[in-house]
Amino acid sequence: MSDTDVQGGPTVPRKRADARRNEQALLQAAAAVFIRSGVDAPVRDIAAAAGVGMGTIYRHFPTRSDLVIAVYRHQVEACAEAGPALLADTESPYVALSRWVDRFVDFLATKHGLAAAMKSDSEGFASLHEYFLSRLVPVCAELLAAASAAGEINDGTDALTFMWGIGNLCIGGGPDYDPRPMVALLVAGLRAER
Repeated sequence: MSDTDVQGGPTVPRKRADARRNEQALLQAAAAVFIRSGVDAPVRDIAAAAGVGMGTIYRHFPTRSDLVIAVYRHQVEACAEAGPALLADTESPYVALSRWVDRFVDFLATKHGLAAAMKSDSEGFASLHEYFLSRLVPVCAELLAAASAAGEINDGTDALTFMWGIGNLCIGGGPDYDPRPMVALLVAGLRAER
């Protein structure tokens, strides 16, 4: 295929399959390292976790903020795509919601430190926050609506408020703090009386 699409406009060059795999491995490794050590973790730790050289990281992500933003977007997309998949493959909408909340908590753990890493780019941070809301609030709303329609949770839970509640439970608490028990109580509190 040429460098123009069918309508004659320029196309974005496609990455080779191995380059895409390397990028995906980098993003997954970086997310795991960020959870463990924060967004200021040494690049060599990310390279080691991904099984690539440091040059590969810098080819894909010339600056740390490029890497942090890419990890953030990758995690948002994974969380957004998980919602419909869980609804389709899980025995009940409530179970799908609970499993999605677990993934959302994982995402929030990756997100810690993002604001500090982007302190010099308040406009970029604001656009990422808008991206986060536009991708994840509708997914959460769909899961809540499905669980409500199935009679598994009470009606009227606002997705954004619910997500804020989860986020607030995930803030702080130090390195040994595990928000999952409290988040599980929040999710259990949605259950409809039977």
